Amino acid sequence: MSFDYDLFVIGGGSGGVRAARVAAGGGAKVALAEEDRYGGTCVIRGCVPKKLMVFASEYSGMVEDAQAYGWDLQPGAFNWDAFKGKLEAELDRLEGIYRNLLKNSGVESFDARAKLVDAHTVELSDGTRKSAKHILIATGGRPIVPEFPGSDLAITSNDIFHLDKLPESILIVGGGYIACEFAGIMNGLGVKTTQYYRGAQILRGFDDEARGLVSDEMCQAGINLHLGTNVIEMAREGDKIRVKATNGDEALFDQVMYATGRAPNADDLGLEGLGIERGRKGEILVDEYSQTGVPSVYAIGDVTDRVNLTPVAIREGMAFVETVFNGNPTSPDHELIPTAIFTQPEMGTVGLSEEDAAKQEPIEVYATSFKPMQQAFAGRAQRVLMKLVVSQATRKVLGCHIVAPGAGEMIQLAGIAVKMGATKEDFDRTVAVHPTMSEELVTMKTPVRTA
Repeated sequence: MSFDYDLFVIGGGSGGVRAARVAAGGGAKVALAEEDRYGGTCVIRGCVPKKLMVFASEYSGMVEDAQAYGWDLQPGAFNWDAFKGKLEAELDRLEGIYRNLLKNSGVESFDARAKLVDAHTVELSDGTRKSAKHILIATGGRPIVPEFPGSDLAITSNDIFHLDKLPESILIVGGGYIACEFAGIMNGLGVKTTQYYRGAQILRGFDDEARGLVSDEMCQAGINLHLGTNVIEMAREGDKIRVKATNGDEALFDQVMYATGRAPNADDLGLEGLGIERGRKGEILVDEYSQTGVPSVYAIGDVTDRVNLTPVAIREGMAFVETVFNGNPTSPDHELIPTAIFTQPEMGTVGLSEEDAAKQEPIEVYATSFKPMQQAFAGRAQRVLMKLVVSQATRKVLGCHIVAPGAGEMIQLAGIAVKMGATKEDFDRTVAVHPTMSEELVTMKTPVRTA
C-alpha cells in the first residue's frame, strides 16, 4: 500500500515531538498534529512553569537568610504581574523552539485535533484525512476535578499559571506531589495556604520517613495542612468561595485548586471503532513495545498511564523509533527511575522505599537527619534527611531517599550508582566531599535499624 506518511504522530508534547524528530532524522516521512500548544503538559502546563514558580517562591526565604548572613536587604512585595509576564514570554519562547525543532527535522505539522479513522488513517478537525504506515498516539493527560456540589468553582494546575492576580488565600486539595509542590509555591509567594488531603499522610507511595519529614517541614513553613480531610461542598460567596470540609471546618478562600488526579487524553480518538483496548482509568493499553492491539498503532507517555513523567515519555518515544524504524525491538526501561519532587524542602528518590524493600527481603537502613550548615547559621530550623535502604543479602543499595535543598540535583547522580547496582560498600569507598550535605550518603557506617 502507498501512504501519505511513514509515521503520523498525534500529540505535540515531549514524547510525541521526540519520536517525530528522531524518526524524521532517520529518513522517515513524518507528520504531527497538535490541537493545543506545542510542548505539552511539561513545557506549557507543568514542569517548566512550575519550576519557575518554585524558584520565585524561594526568594522570600533567601532574603531572610541573607539578612542573617549580614546583608542589609529589605524584603519587598512579590509582583505577580511582572513574574506572570516573563513566565508567559518564556513559555512562548519554548513553544517556538518545539515548533522549529519539528520544522528543521522535516516533520510536517498540523495545528489541529486528529483522531483515528482506521488502522492507517487519521482525520483532522478540518475534515482532511491523512494515511500513514504507522500511527503514534502521544496525547498525554489532564487534571480532573471530582464532581460534588460546587466543584465547578475549583481550578486545576492548568489554570494556576494564568491567574489574573495572586490570591490572598488558597485551598489546595490533594496530597500528591502536584498538590504539595503548589502548596509550597503559594506559601512562599505570601499566599495564606491551606491544604486538605483525605489520606493519613501526604505523598502516598513514597518512603514513609521521607514524606513524614516533608510534611513536618511544610507545616513549620506555615502551610495549614489538614490530613484525613476532604471537601463536602463549595459555594460562591461574593468574591470568595465558601468551603465545607469533612472535619467540620467551614472557611472562605479566594481560590480552591484541586490536584487529586489526572486522566489520560484518550477520549474521542476513534479508538473504540478500531477495537483498541483501554484500561480502568481510560488509559490506552499497550505491550512492552508500546504497541496497541492494532499492529500499526502505538501509544506512549501519560496516555498509557505507565510512568507519568516527561523523561519517561521521551524514552518511550525513542524506544518506539528503535523498534519500528531501526529494526531493533526495544522495550522502554521503567525500573529504578530517579524522581524529584519540588516540595519545600525538595525530595529526591530512587529505588524502593523502606517499607516496600522490607516486604521483599531483609534490609538494613542507614539514615541521618540534621540541620544543614547554611540554614542552621541563619537560624532556620529546617531539617534534611539522607537515607539508604540496603539489602542484607547482596549489600546492594535498593533505595536512596533525600529530603533537602537541591535534592533533585543530588538524586540524579545517586540514581546512576543505584541503577548500576552499587553496594553499600561502594558508597563507603567513595571519599566524601566536605562540607556538603550529600557527603552523609558515603559516611554513614552503622545502620539505624534492620527489618
